Amino acid sequence: METGIVESFGNGTVLITGSTGFLGKMLTEKLLRSCPVDSIAILVRSKKGLSASQRVAEIYKQALFDRLRSEKSDFIESIRIIDGHLEESSMGLSPSDREWLIDNVNFVFHCAATIKFNEPLDLASQINVQGTENVLALASQMKNLKGFVHVSTAYSHCPRSEIKEEFYDVPITAKELKNVVVDEESTTKVLKNWPNTYTFTKAVTENMIQTNGNHLPISIFRPSIIGCTKSEPEPGWLENMNGPTGLVTGVMVGFLRTVPNIGSNITDIIPADYTVNALISVMWDTVNRHKQSNGVNNKVPKIYNYVSCVESPLTWGRYIREMHDQYYVAPPLQSMWYGFYIFYTNLMVGSILRFFLHRIPGAFMDLLLILCGKSPKMLRMYAKTENMIDLLYEFSTRQWTFDNGNIRELWSSLSKDDRETFRFSLEEFDWKPYIKSYYYGIRRHVLHEDLSNVGKASSKNQMLLWLHQMFMVLIVYILLQLFWACITFVF
Repeated sequence: METGIVESFGNGTVLITGSTGFLGKMLTEKLLRSCPVDSIAILVRSKKGLSASQRVAEIYKQALFDRLRSEKSDFIESIRIIDGHLEESSMGLSPSDREWLIDNVNFVFHCAATIKFNEPLDLASQINVQGTENVLALASQMKNLKGFVHVSTAYSHCPRSEIKEEFYDVPITAKELKNVVVDEESTTKVLKNWPNTYTFTKAVTENMIQTNGNHLPISIFRPSIIGCTKSEPEPGWLENMNGPTGLVTGVMVGFLRTVPNIGSNITDIIPADYTVNALISVMWDTVNRHKQSNGVNNKVPKIYNYVSCVESPLTWGRYIREMHDQYYVAPPLQSMWYGFYIFYTNLMVGSILRFFLHRIPGAFMDLLLILCGKSPKMLRMYAKTENMIDLLYEFSTRQWTFDNGNIRELWSSLSKDDRETFRFSLEEFDWKPYIKSYYYGIRRHVLHEDLSNVGKASSKNQMLLWLHQMFMVLIVYILLQLFWACITFVF
């Protein structure tokens, strides 16, 4: 009889890379709250004048850990901070830390990565490819390793229209990539059909694991677009502006007024807490498969596509529409204009709309800032945001067919108790309350506004609506005058 998920982690030692990132923090919180682990080692580097310990102290003050703090006030004692640099050959580890990891770690969750789409190829390769190779080398020395899960992305092979839970060929191996002299021309040549360095280096890393990881009890976990939490440790928790969150936030505050027409396309959002539950379950499955093979692991590592489009597809149109429904109820107080947007399909039309709806108002606001003795920033903000939207364009306008048979099989193998504690199935998922939580999560955690200001925010939004309507009437009047002037001139 197989041991349940909770029991399988009993008195175990876990190593988490990427522990300061969104997924890494969620994983740490869930493991400490739901599993009887002995300790969690987190690999953290010093940054911006702060030591690893100082960074960690600030991280665990965040609201994400409030529930854990109330249920297990001494949780910090179960965390061991390892000062290290993933991309360095020795990972920057002290001899004592390296020895401790080799002697004690049972489970490795490799979540660390640079997720910037426009990261230079050499840096993305150092972190995503070389970093993974270094962690694999360390894991191969661990005396009591039971399982290793590498977090990739569902879009690692995005040039393909159908992505199954299997390995695919890549145009260059990790070893060959090390010898490439990187410049703009060579980057374009190396990437071939991949739209960015993030997905490309993830694909190369998967290929490296396929060829170098067979001797380890290892699996690859491919999540799609990670959204806010559904319920744990609280509904609607998130902390960044990545992906659709940035787009919605920009529209909510009246900053973005034109966006690509993506309404009929499917957005493959997955709740963050469900993602962590699936990740932990994948580790459990990895450990069990290795046990069943009696430690002889010559099979190809197993891949798990964690996506929502197979069981519960959600369109961008519904996502944006239901977000806007909540906007009418509780608009943000810090709105700079009434929330409206014009969709565009043609990129040339999009450039024209951006000029009139973003650049001209942005230039006007910058002029006002200069006159007030402040530094201009609006045009710079628009340039940065539009660049982000352009980087995401490929993923919001294309559709992929995913297979997630391994994930569905994993869910069916869980016990009733494990399904309750580590829920991740998206079959018949109810998106309506989730999108509502998503909206209020953005309002609270991104815009830092609570519900006490709703009355004031609604009054301000009504005033912005009147200004918006007056402005639209003025534009129509000017256009009619120009049209009349043209007719008079011609005749």
